[in-house]
Amino acid sequence: MAVMVQATERLDSFPYRHRVRAVMGAPARFIADSATLREAAQQMRALKIGSLLIDAGDGKPLGIVTERDVLVAVARDGAAALARPVETFMSSPVTSVPENALLYVAMGRMERLNFRHLAAVDGAGRATGVVSARALLKLRASKALALGDAVATAPDAGALKAVRDALPALAQALLEDEVSALKIAGVISQALRDTTARAAELAEAAMAASGWGGPPAPYALLVLGSGGRGESLLAADQDNAIVHAGKDADDRWFAELGKRVSDALNAAGVTYCKGGVMAAKPAFRRSSQGWREEIARWIGKAEGQSLLNVDIFYDFRRVHGAADLADDLRRDALAAASSSPLLLRLLAKNVEEAGTAIGYFGRLRAENGRVDLKKGGLMPLVAFARVVALKRGVADTATAVRLAAAAESGAVPQDETDGLRQAHETLLGYVLEQQLIDIASGAEPSTRVEIARLSRGRRARLKDALRALDGLPMLAQDVLTSS
Repeated sequence: MAVMVQATERLDSFPYRHRVRAVMGAPARFIADSATLREAAQQMRALKIGSLLIDAGDGKPLGIVTERDVLVAVARDGAAALARPVETFMSSPVTSVPENALLYVAMGRMERLNFRHLAAVDGAGRATGVVSARALLKLRASKALALGDAVATAPDAGALKAVRDALPALAQALLEDEVSALKIAGVISQALRDTTARAAELAEAAMAASGWGGPPAPYALLVLGSGGRGESLLAADQDNAIVHAGKDADDRWFAELGKRVSDALNAAGVTYCKGGVMAAKPAFRRSSQGWREEIARWIGKAEGQSLLNVDIFYDFRRVHGAADLADDLRRDALAAASSSPLLLRLLAKNVEEAGTAIGYFGRLRAENGRVDLKKGGLMPLVAFARVVALKRGVADTATAVRLAAAAESGAVPQDETDGLRQAHETLLGYVLEQQLIDIASGAEPSTRVEIARLSRGRRARLKDALRALDGLPMLAQDVLTSS
């Protein structure tokens, strides 16, 4: 269905649907820094590649040497250059891009820096391949490719807001190109996570310039909720937290950072969380030990507000700072939850109590002509997938991955899982379309879909998606009782 937000230009959606690992040259090819430029040229010719990474000994590239480096060296110094070591000509440090980043990130980075090669790296910073301008040439798209680096180089909240304001038109163009709603949500989520990370960088720099100094201890900034799951749409507010390796006395610095990050995000159009789920609040700003103690309290109480915090917290994803702090916290948090049958049972009960947006006689539960597909659809589905993840110790936060884990474990039949994944995609699509229509009409986007605008066939498809959730309470119990 076409919606009313107008994109400024036709968008090639390929870079927003595929990841760097799909086009990178793999595996990563290395050469020792002591090897000669001639040896590097010979190796590149034999492998039919345009660059080699310089081996630092741990899989992390020390530098990169390219065909162009060889040509420039020979043109400048003649044949004598070929006998010199590659470390003389390599570019260092190496500009990299995560192998799981969407292609638009790599393309925008190349355009901004005027580079022809980027190292693709895994989560530990080890090179897994190289993405080249040659490989991306046929994928050249619109100026929207600059989105990722527009965030990375934003000088202030105003520049970040310009990126936030561009998201509806981008979502519109992707939707018209028949990109799935889940993938569009992934693009939006990535932009919001990048915006949060940039807000932290700007806050750190401003604090250092105004006499606060640098971080008193390593820390990680986390995005929680839908942003952490990669499922944000256009009505997302900010949900974030800080974990740090400091002491109680360091909280003053982290409190200031949290406040500045939240203020910058709000100015950028990512509004304050009404529930106070922000690192600006003490409850979401703790040391590693403080978080572990808080998780123990959540599990010990396992009721009321503590369950809400569990729901929000367990979807976290690190966007800035020390990866090891976030990884250790996730490992310990998963272990604590999976070993608490009481917590899991109560979370499963929440799935049942959430209900769905289908009422008596198969009618949609509406208020003022709109049906809330978050409250009566996405929330119980996401909650069920979270129960699966906590029971099975699944670290991934994405709902689709969590549902796949349910099928792989045998706790949920494959056909049931397939139906739930399709329902998830359908519900996201209906909400996204409505949000684009709301924005075009000058209204605030929400998760409440106007029933009157849906054709009979589309209403039927919506009801089918919601009926697929009817069995969630029983499925949750099956997950809990499975070995």
